[in-house]
Amino acid sequence: MSLLPSKFGALHLHLLRPPNPNPSPHPRHQPLKIFCGKRSGRQRYPSERKVLKLKHKDIVSNVKNKFQGVWRLSKLGVPVDRDPGKDFLGVSQSLLEEIAKVLEFPVASMLPSEAFTVVRKSFDARKRLKEPKFVYIVEMDVDKLLSLEPRAWDFISELEPKVGLVEHMPQARKSRDLTSIIHDLKEVDQSSVSGGSGNTMLNGSQGLYRFSTARKPKIAVVGSGPAGLFAALVLAEFGADVTLIERGQPVEQRGRDIGALAVRRILQTESNFCFGEGGAGTWSDGKLVTRIGRNSGSVLAVMETLVQFGAPEGILVSGKPHLGTDKLVPLLRNFRQHLLKLGVTIKFGTRVDDLLVDNEQVVGVKVSDSVDRLQSSSKKWEYDAVVLAVGHSARDLYQTLLSHNIELIPKDFAVGLRIEHPQEVVNSLQYSGLATEVCRGRGKVPVADYKVAKYVSGEKGAEPLHATSRSCYSFCMCPGGQVVLTSTNPSEICVNGMSFSRRDSKWANAALVVTVSTKDFGALNLHGPLAGVEFQREFEQRAARMGGGNFVVPVQTVTDFMDNKLSATSVPQSSYRLGVKAANLHKIFPDYVTETLQQSISAFDKELPGFISKEALLHGVETRTSSPIQIPRSVETYESTTLKGLYPVGEGAGYAGGIVSAAVDGMHAGFAVAKNFGLCSDGIESILGKARSAAFLEY
Repeated sequence: MSLLPSKFGALHLHLLRPPNPNPSPHPRHQPLKIFCGKRSGRQRYPSERKVLKLKHKDIVSNVKNKFQGVWRLSKLGVPVDRDPGKDFLGVSQSLLEEIAKVLEFPVASMLPSEAFTVVRKSFDARKRLKEPKFVYIVEMDVDKLLSLEPRAWDFISELEPKVGLVEHMPQARKSRDLTSIIHDLKEVDQSSVSGGSGNTMLNGSQGLYRFSTARKPKIAVVGSGPAGLFAALVLAEFGADVTLIERGQPVEQRGRDIGALAVRRILQTESNFCFGEGGAGTWSDGKLVTRIGRNSGSVLAVMETLVQFGAPEGILVSGKPHLGTDKLVPLLRNFRQHLLKLGVTIKFGTRVDDLLVDNEQVVGVKVSDSVDRLQSSSKKWEYDAVVLAVGHSARDLYQTLLSHNIELIPKDFAVGLRIEHPQEVVNSLQYSGLATEVCRGRGKVPVADYKVAKYVSGEKGAEPLHATSRSCYSFCMCPGGQVVLTSTNPSEICVNGMSFSRRDSKWANAALVVTVSTKDFGALNLHGPLAGVEFQREFEQRAARMGGGNFVVPVQTVTDFMDNKLSATSVPQSSYRLGVKAANLHKIFPDYVTETLQQSISAFDKELPGFISKEALLHGVETRTSSPIQIPRSVETYESTTLKGLYPVGEGAGYAGGIVSAAVDGMHAGFAVAKNFGLCSDGIESILGKARSAAFLEY
């Protein structure tokens, strides 16, 4: 029986299906436009249409009761002039109007906003669109909608699932923070397998570990980046005796050390942009975008945990979430306080110099004060396991691993230069007339960014290195940011980008990097597991010599770089605070890198006319895009395949690339270690599913 009056139904049909007052006897056929993006409609291949048809049939058959659960409505577009702006994450009247169109509900103002929740909000300013718009994904709570507006019943009854647009879920997908997940698991799994003599038998990866009930397993977590923090959090929540060892300083002291570098050119080799609490990502853009599945249970758990420790809730909704250094610092302070309350021992300014190994198993670590280069204050600490969560700049520790015959596999990565434009230029390139709405991060639309990529195929008959096909792509794009020094040695120059949460700097920068492989290392007569490390170091030292020392960075205008010349005129102003020097950057990298960069920049200028300009400045060099090695480990237990008790995780071990993927890897590793020691009966995969590794994803 319908709850909707017949007049209301007639009004519904009249409003949504108005007659065409001037029908044309000869319909005008528009020419077919082919874009490089995703195919849709008639542009799809027959096989794609078949797959889509099967998906549609599947989602329709899965709807058991339309009036229970949640409907997810995707690709709801609201033009900029009708939207409250990027910082508004609620349900506006304009969004209700778009929802009403999907439901074919005649009066949008009658829809209760309380029944809808914004799941995702993105900004789409692609040139092929008629107008820029905010794009939403919204969840509709059917029970709440019908309780507040019973006349919506008939419209729900006519609602049908559509692949990628309208999806029904029996219940809302609720993401929770990591602490809540573990507490629920502990309630379900109250006891370990107990022996009969006051001992607890803990089932580990290499058999049964026996511990006195009065003693918890002692576990060292080396490195306080995202992987280390999340591994320590999991293990501490499960009751392990955790020591977090960090060669750098807490964020308060680390900030002062970075300030001394920027103002007085004093580089603290153990407390800088790479080393210290939070890892290299703390003084960066704080990007939370990831290629391992934004909607996966693991990623959502990490995001919820960051919110728990002080991140703004907007990161759960934003299509391109980021924090910025100013938001990361207090978040890390809160994270640290929580770990301390759980009983974690945190040792800052403590460098791991060696592993203690007995009978092919790690039994502890040898440490010293990180400012003590002679290791005169070295101590030996015993542990039952070591979680190695160092970053990709811990080169000395790679050498330590080799001394214990731990397998290290060289892996591909990318090197290049960091390009900087005035932010107003990027705003104009991306937004055209809408650029005035940016207002240095305080306007209606986000500060403009870009993401570019070019595949350069090798020429037939060319020299072996030139014949290799390579990718060139933008990396770590920082809108409204600045170029910073990420060197850990005074004789090397390596740069990166960073920005604050508002992204209100007048510059925009991004690395333009080219893929390199072990073949390229061999061409420089670099061989062995650490060939990639030496490859990075070679070009960082070249950049330092070209800059003339004192952390001055060699730069070149894009126009000069494209013409392979060095103009006598002065270079544009740079955001890099330690000084720049005009140089011919062609002299840093081999020809195959430089030529790939030239070809790619030319292609990027066609995509973004104005990308090549005298205002654009290239900085050398960007080499630490990802770890140059990978430490093999068990897929199930996360334990090293060559040394028992060692658990390599995160970016430095070659299993992550960015804040979120490193945190996910550390979280899964923490669960694996806890399970290996019998602290929990099942791994996190049973709740959140398998984690995808960023190390195996192609750009």
